[in-house]
Amino acid sequence: MSDLVFIGIDLGTSRTSIATSTGQRETIWSYVGYPRDHVAKKHFGGRDIIYGKEALDGRLSLELCRPMAGSSVKRRGAQDDARRKKAIKDLLHHVIQIARIPHGSTIYGMIGAPAEASMEGRATILEAVDECIDSVIICSEPYAVAYGLDFIDDTLVIDCGAGTTDLCRLHGTMPKAEDQRTHEIAGDSIDQELARLVREAYPEAQFSINMIRAFKEKYSSVSKRMDPAIVSMPVAGRPQQFDITELVFKACYTLVPPTVTALQELIATYDPEYQEKMRSHILLGGGGSVIRGLGLAIEQALEEYGGGHVITVAEPQHAGADGALKFALDMPAEYWNEFRSIRSLEMAAT
Repeated sequence: MSDLVFIGIDLGTSRTSIATSTGQRETIWSYVGYPRDHVAKKHFGGRDIIYGKEALDGRLSLELCRPMAGSSVKRRGAQDDARRKKAIKDLLHHVIQIARIPHGSTIYGMIGAPAEASMEGRATILEAVDECIDSVIICSEPYAVAYGLDFIDDTLVIDCGAGTTDLCRLHGTMPKAEDQRTHEIAGDSIDQELARLVREAYPEAQFSINMIRAFKEKYSSVSKRMDPAIVSMPVAGRPQQFDITELVFKACYTLVPPTVTALQELIATYDPEYQEKMRSHILLGGGGSVIRGLGLAIEQALEEYGGGHVITVAEPQHAGADGALKFALDMPAEYWNEFRSIRSLEMAAT
């Protein structure tokens, strides 16, 4: 009988993480690249597919794909063409490969998806892993984060990703559709807003969206006492220094109002006897949680609704995968057997 290995995957727009019951934890950037021609293929050592940061850095020689951005997994109503489906499949296969699971193992996997992911998006995930995972269940990303930290009773979870910000209301049982919210003000939209503000303030500066993303990741803050953000951008080919401190603050703060609105909706529609407890038990995770001062800014914005208390996840990059793994390990065997035999989508709404 083959060994049984459980895995948890956080399939992110920006980064994808995996945790396994064999003790492996890996994270890669969610990029897949295909060499443009035989010269490019030779440049990459004869490989047909390049992954992660290496693909991003070598993008001028590659047909670069960021498969989760704009996919049906992340956005309702989106359609995945054959190229995107292949890239999602290649990314997932690679993530499982780098986890160094013993050959011949039976693999049971829990994969996190946005709180309101469509059935089409879930079907795309199941199709992508059909050849490499023996049984798979799709769970809500914010639920996985909370489950991994044992925050599953009267808790509001915020999972700030690159493509979406997902929120989930937990009350000691599996969340239902009415317990979840998703909005699209997230890491990518912050990048676009920062690019717009920089272009408006410094029209002479030359930059790419990847430069803007790097600026944001280095200086992101919604604190009124944030450190100065002084960056270098070329002007007519010559590097110059620019102060984008206020612009970074404004771009990052766009995340706060829609998140507070969604939080208040989840609080207001909850049992009134438990609303105060839930308001004081908010868990902030995802890549966006590293924005300096974000938890405090959300607390301050909640004051007009009665206040709130936000706890920020210590390891946001791994929290989703770790939580999905813990959920997988705790799942009863009959559930795995059911999914293995019929590949049902019915339970994918958890």
